[in-house]
Amino acid sequence: MIHSLFLINSSGDIFLEKHWKSVVSRSVCDYFFEAQERATEAENVPPVIPTPHHYLLSVYRHKIFFVAVIQTEVPPLFVIEFLHRVVDTFQDYFGVCSEPVIKDNVVVVYEVLEEMLDNGFPLATESNILKELIKPPTI
Repeated sequence: MIHSLFLINSSGDIFLEKHWKSVVSRSVCDYFFEAQERATEAENVPPVIPTPHHYLLSVYRHKIFFVAVIQTEVPPLFVIEFLHRVVDTFQDYFGVCSEPVIKDNVVVVYEVLEEMLDNGFPLATESNILKELIKPPTI
């Protein structure tokens, strides 16, 4: 289902990527950047962007675009709901979901993403279960 996840800041930089089924080139995000340029506001970027070989599904929260790359047709709300769940989990783990916090806790972020998806399919998305598997960072 989900092949890759890209986290893109408001200035258009990809600051984190995670691949599950296969490595998808960053160049697939060019279609997203074109849609972002056409949109007047960040919130107006279409949530589903078809490309010749992939679909890009995105949500925009906390000044970060969470862009999932899929190759087959799936219900878009299923993927969008999963992306919202990822943001909520990060917010629960770190107190805030922002680019500096994600960069500072990149190891925990990758561990959480690995537990949330198994070979591209959602597995554990409840924050309580994830906290038992992967301890949140402490001061």
